[in-house]
Amino acid sequence: MKKDILIRFGKKIREERKKLGLSQEEFADRASVHRTYIGMVERGEKNITLESIEKVIKALNLKLSDFFRDF
Repeated sequence: MKKDILIRFGKKIREERKKLGLSQEEFADRASVHRTYIGMVERGEKNITLESIEKVIKALNLKLSDFFRDF
């Protein structure tokens, strides 16, 4: 059973990525992570580390505080 917070986090990442019009591959390149990793995060299958959270949020051109504001 997936943890609700992982699903919510992944959904928010996907929404923000799509707002920028980026594919998972383009986004993964920006964040310096593998494309399959982004897919797993977006589906709530991966318990992402704090370091990776920082990478993906920066790749979305967001501040951590802005990303989590309405989380």
